[in-house]
Amino acid sequence: MFASLITGVLNPEYLIHNPWLLLVFAFQAWMFIDAVRRQEWIWAVIILIGFGLAAVLYFFLVYREAAPAGASGFELPGAQSRARIRQLQAKIHHLDNAYHHFQLGDVYFQRGKFAEAEKCYRAALAREPNDIDARAHLGQCLLRLKRPTEARPLLEAVCRENFKHDFGHSLMAYAETLTALGETDAALNVWQNVVENHSYPRAKVQLAELYLARKQDDLARPQLNDVIGDDVHAPSFQRKRDRVWVWRAKGLLRQIIKS
Repeated sequence: MFASLITGVLNPEYLIHNPWLLLVFAFQAWMFIDAVRRQEWIWAVIILIGFGLAAVLYFFLVYREAAPAGASGFELPGAQSRARIRQLQAKIHHLDNAYHHFQLGDVYFQRGKFAEAEKCYRAALAREPNDIDARAHLGQCLLRLKRPTEARPLLEAVCRENFKHDFGHSLMAYAETLTALGETDAALNVWQNVVENHSYPRAKVQLAELYLARKQDDLARPQLNDVIGDDVHAPSFQRKRDRVWVWRAKGLLRQIIKS
């Protein structure tokens, strides 16, 4: 079916009479590529041999359930459902406390709605200015909004207060902020600190990228090999969560081999 669809798309005369076919093909190709990137091989085969319906099913059952691209690598708590948002909004209406504003911010963050998340975190801090979790998550939010200058003092203060905060995720966000600001020497030191205490692929890949930028391939290669080797033995939920970093590790290793 997919082959016949391609044949139709490549036939200009057929397209003139069936312009909708191009949209169907584009959507199906989009879902097929996404399934391959996520290593959803069964879905990829179904989409390949099926018609638009298979792609539609994949869109609703897999694609929409995946974490937003902008949030990849972050692990903030909070449900993503609309019902959860309504529940928290109702609690805020009646109680208006910092904790519920903070929770709602986490939900928006996980959904990739960083502007809304920022408002919630600031509302939480307006009620509890010293809350370390709200400060840390606001810093991460500002980083994703491409405002690293504003994120830096928040994350720096949090890490100074507790460098293990959020199991090292705040420290990783601080390292990413330093990189975004061009302070690569400081970022390298922070990433090395993270890797010494944690085995996060997110940390090892970005540390390797800084090594490669310095032409230190011999230091980058072990980090990348660790990411790929650990992925083989990781549980399925972790493999799905860290997939983006494993892809990057494989790509960087290919660059090293070619150079």
